[in-house]
Amino acid sequence: MMSTPYENDIAMQPQAVEAQLNNPLPEDLHTLQLGRYDRIILTGMGSSDYALIPVERALIARGYPVWRVDAGRMLDMPSLVTENSLLWATSQSGMSGEIVALLKKGTRPRTLIGLTNDRDSVLAQEADILIALESGDEATVSSKSYLNTLIACYRTLAVLLGEDEKAICDAVRTILPEIDRLVSDVHCVVELADDLFSHARPRVAYVGTGAFASSALTGALITKEASKVSAEGFIGGEFRHGPMETSGKGMLAVLCGKPGDETLERLATELLANGSRVVTIGEAAYADSVLLAVPPVDELCQLLCGFIYIEHLTVAFARKNGFIPGHFLYGQKITVAI
Repeated sequence: MMSTPYENDIAMQPQAVEAQLNNPLPEDLHTLQLGRYDRIILTGMGSSDYALIPVERALIARGYPVWRVDAGRMLDMPSLVTENSLLWATSQSGMSGEIVALLKKGTRPRTLIGLTNDRDSVLAQEADILIALESGDEATVSSKSYLNTLIACYRTLAVLLGEDEKAICDAVRTILPEIDRLVSDVHCVVELADDLFSHARPRVAYVGTGAFASSALTGALITKEASKVSAEGFIGGEFRHGPMETSGKGMLAVLCGKPGDETLERLATELLANGSRVVTIGEAAYADSVLLAVPPVDELCQLLCGFIYIEHLTVAFARKNGFIPGHFLYGQKITVAI
């Protein structure tokens, strides 16, 4: 079977990751003092927003006043940005409609960090500090640009917190062979897709805790985009507040988190009992679920490795659903409309 542009992008992720690691961060980033700002605002749309979840958690843990608000909501409450704010805007294209509108119409923050793949984009031109993703061209649904966004976020966060950014790059370089292996393992999830589509009402739920919530939310997004399968993403206990009623036969629940997470352990046990198919992406399986294993490495490296399984799932789902993986029917790569 011939590869699609989306699958080609997935296959090129090791090279894209290496390009990000070889891209020095701007020197101006090292001079920022987070304590000088009245607030820190993280914004983006879709996967660009979700990739900022680990940043949000780390800054909150350090006691900083942090808001992570998607750019669409920011347009509804523009006063959140003040003249003494640090605004960190992430957009893989740098041209998302909401980001452009926010930058053109909103209050100019004291400092704007722009993280984007396009150095000629509106976001790149408006940014005080530009961080380039170096993902290369991407044909359809985010894959290599999302992995590079995660890496750039962790690298930038390390500099802002006065931590060793080089250690992050070294850790990712160490797992590049594993990323390459996982990218090549395209058949690892085919049985899961076959099982899902053996049911009359196939549905998918991604549930993540901690930093792994970024994988759950982005996973649901790209599943809908790439395969046209109805999927939802949840952070931890959100799944119990209503969506639990959609579980049972025909549901594939993909759980992402650290080993021994009590919320996900309980959830896995209950879902397995009601007939749901449960998969763990992590070091060890929750309850008796299927394990898609990631190596026992640091958080960022586990996010990178784990997300490749999700990408393979979207390809397998698309084929079972009768669609070209990653092919847009109604949308487009860059969403400029608001």
